[in-house]
Amino acid sequence: MLRILSFLLAFSASAISAQETVIVGLSQSNVAITANFSGSDILVFGAVKRTGELPVDASPLDVIIVVEGPLQQVTVRRKEKKLGIWVNTDSVDIDAAPSFFTVATTAPLDDILPEELQREHAIGLEYAVRLPEQDLDPETESFNEAIARIRVANGLYSEREGAVNFSADTLFDTDIELPANLIEGDYTTKIFLIRDQQIIGQTSVQISVRKTGIERWIYNLAHEQALLYGLLSLLVALVAGYGASEIFRRLKG
Repeated sequence: MLRILSFLLAFSASAISAQETVIVGLSQSNVAITANFSGSDILVFGAVKRTGELPVDASPLDVIIVVEGPLQQVTVRRKEKKLGIWVNTDSVDIDAAPSFFTVATTAPLDDILPEELQREHAIGLEYAVRLPEQDLDPETESFNEAIARIRVANGLYSEREGAVNFSADTLFDTDIELPANLIEGDYTTKIFLIRDQQIIGQTSVQISVRKTGIERWIYNLAHEQALLYGLLSLLVALVAGYGASEIFRRLKG
């Protein structure tokens, strides 16, 4: 009887405990790359949907937002100076390097999420470039760090601690800056709810980045009809060269 009563009490407590899920929206979900494209700012906003009552001593929530671009294969080379000349020595092929990667949080990342969960969910610059477990050695990881450093310098990778605004333990928002040097593809936006250094909820939405107009036509031509693209490029070069020579000839005359 005592065992049954304990079970009923435990079931009752779990039934009235709060369940928290995240609802997210974007100021725009489609980004058009045109001739004068100089980047785009996207507002990521959302709310925590809560059913049931939270314990009075519940720890505060934190939010992590990760935006990741299409994965690329990247070859990283190490240069060394030999006999006064810089030459390529070692190289590593990385199969899963995001073309764009940014993390925004409500607080310092290491304070709200332990290292093992950061690695498991690819949260943070240190884990942006992912490798199979058998390839995780100090030598290979140094190449991963090199990719992150280069792409941070190019404005493609970033980590912004404290950039997520969180009010009333319910509403959150942050701005994501997409640079001008984006590649086409689907950019995944992942939102994680964190409490007591555990992920208690998550969701994701897509941002579509596509070339439009003449850029789209040129891109398709180059990839689908390479011969015609090459001939047109040659024709444009010949016309431009002839035009320039005529201008100089008339100026001299």
